[in-house]
Amino acid sequence: MIRIGANPICWSNDDMQEIGGDIPLEQCLTEAKAIGIEGMELGNKFPRKAAELRPILDAHGLDLVSGWYSTFLIERDAESEFAAARPHIDLLKAFGCKVLIAAECTRTVHGTKSAPLSSRPEMSETEWAHFNTGLTKFADFLAEEDGLTLVYHHHMGTVIQTEDEIDRMMASTGPAVKLLLDTGHLTWAGADPAEVARRYRDRIAHVHTKDVRLDVAAKAAEGDWSFLDSVLAGVYTVPGDGSVDYVSVFKALPNYSGWVVIEAEQDPVKAPPAQYVKMGFDNLSRFMAEAGWKR
Repeated sequence: MIRIGANPICWSNDDMQEIGGDIPLEQCLTEAKAIGIEGMELGNKFPRKAAELRPILDAHGLDLVSGWYSTFLIERDAESEFAAARPHIDLLKAFGCKVLIAAECTRTVHGTKSAPLSSRPEMSETEWAHFNTGLTKFADFLAEEDGLTLVYHHHMGTVIQTEDEIDRMMASTGPAVKLLLDTGHLTWAGADPAEVARRYRDRIAHVHTKDVRLDVAAKAAEGDWSFLDSVLAGVYTVPGDGSVDYVSVFKALPNYSGWVVIEAEQDPVKAPPAQYVKMGFDNLSRFMAEAGWKR
């Protein structure tokens, strides 16, 4: 089964909370449901206790898809990370979520407006070994003890940004580590998301769909901009409003089952969320049909 979800970052940014900070959660959920969205990922305005969050989602007829978890596996071992993740894991399990979204955030610059992407961290050989071992163990713990699948979120400004880094991580981690395919981060990093989808089709367990305005990405590179300055300038948009060939991406995943999430962070003043998420939803629906996906 394929379902279309959304991330509240389309309404209110998590890395720079003043972007869309005035938009209440009620507006986000009401607009999402009216568009046809079936589930939402977690955002900074969501209660993190199941008893508080459940009636809010139920009132809008929305499921909880999953939520981002920042790992620090370069700095600590898998056992410590697993213990630190326990409240997040329990929240996801309470809502019947299937995946936990993990991204390594040691030394990341994606949330620092003053830090250009060129200053992003890169791992030493020792760190690579420690990270890959820890990520495998963490994924194994999740699967064995909680029945959750770890999906790794490659991300601009982090230690796993480029196609080569994704390849190295995937080659050196165990089968419990799955990939979150993010079309926007792949495209901006210079990769072909359809090719990455073909390569890892058997290990892709979650999909984020945001599109990329390549002219803005080029200016960001030329000007040595930060991730957040690039977002504010409009580097990302919703599916079908940029350069990504989504039909090719979806055709590369003929057996995919799970959530496809609209997660296009933009300035809501420049890109009204109800208008843009509706555009993305309609475009995704059309692309899925063209690719032969059944919903």
